[in-house]
Amino acid sequence: MALQNSLKSVEILPEDADKALLVGRVWSNAAAGPCPVLVKAGRVFDLSSLSPTMSGLLEIEGLAEQLAAATDLADLGSLDAYLSGEAGHLLAPVDLQAVKAAGVTFADSMLERVIEEQAKGDAGRAQEIRGKLAPVLGDSLRGLVAGSEQAAKVKTLLQDMGLWSQYLEVGIGPDAEIFTKAQPMSSVGCGDRVGIHPISQWNNPEPEVVLAVRSDGTIVGATLGNDVNLRDVEGRSALLLGKAKDNNASCAIGPFIRLFDGDFTLDVLRKVRVSLLVRGEDDFEMTGESPMEAISRTPENLAAQLRNRNHQYPDGAVLFLGTMFAPVKDRRGVGLGFTHEIGDRVEISTPKLGRLVNIVDRCDACPEWTFGTRALFENLARRGLL
Repeated sequence: MALQNSLKSVEILPEDADKALLVGRVWSNAAAGPCPVLVKAGRVFDLSSLSPTMSGLLEIEGLAEQLAAATDLADLGSLDAYLSGEAGHLLAPVDLQAVKAAGVTFADSMLERVIEEQAKGDAGRAQEIRGKLAPVLGDSLRGLVAGSEQAAKVKTLLQDMGLWSQYLEVGIGPDAEIFTKAQPMSSVGCGDRVGIHPISQWNNPEPEVVLAVRSDGTIVGATLGNDVNLRDVEGRSALLLGKAKDNNASCAIGPFIRLFDGDFTLDVLRKVRVSLLVRGEDDFEMTGESPMEAISRTPENLAAQLRNRNHQYPDGAVLFLGTMFAPVKDRRGVGLGFTHEIGDRVEISTPKLGRLVNIVDRCDACPEWTFGTRALFENLARRGLL
């Protein structure tokens, strides 16, 4: 909780927090358990009376309107009291929902995935391969819409050049890559440590917008996420995606889900720019930006490929939309690109969604995930909420 103890609410809230409908989860010391909450005017209000779970809360029809008009919710204290640890602490703003991610949705990240594949996970070869592929793929992919007729022509061109890749297939082909990022209840929240598997020597944060999707497929809001990625592991083989992605504390979501309403809509979300800042204890600093307008598939298209007649999520889902940020700034040596060091502070932010802040550690040094679905329902039963 050391990082949470140093954060202040003004650092993590959206710039227009006074009119944003923000829902999330806290561990309440007073309630001795997790509570879905509304964050308003710097205060934390208990939503357990509406639903004891975030999954159930987001299923409520007309939730945004109901919360905007609510006046009798129990006040659990100030947000700063949860950031200091006095009243409890923040949790990831999801619980029973499936945690899914869309991969290779931006042209720049497509290029880097191809480089990983060609380098077989060897960071030392990446610069050489990047120099060969960037002139061809960079020009070919710029402004391309996935699944379009033009994309099919580019596919044929690259195949003729011997440059086709499985990453380009999901990047510009008709079918998106949708994979499981983490198990329900396993994501960490703002202020928590995020984990890098100890076998990895080439890895990076992936700053992303995350959609909150109801069980019927309706997109009801959005938040921020860090899809922590092991480039050397996935680069060895795409079949190691699970080992590269789903590890202890390797998925961060937060700080809160902003519900869609009259001020915050999908059209607004389409124009946000997600910023990344990494500061190391070695004085290394790296910044980047991922504009949603550069995405090759719309949020609606990705959500429809996630949830449809062939695949349902009765508890809802959250969907990472991918990132165009692929860090190449050298850290450990010339041509080796970026990799995390223990103690890195990672900030992912955009004015409409706030700031997600985490500190990097090894997966085996981060707290073990022990509070799962069974523990949640036992806790809720003891508190008389079931």
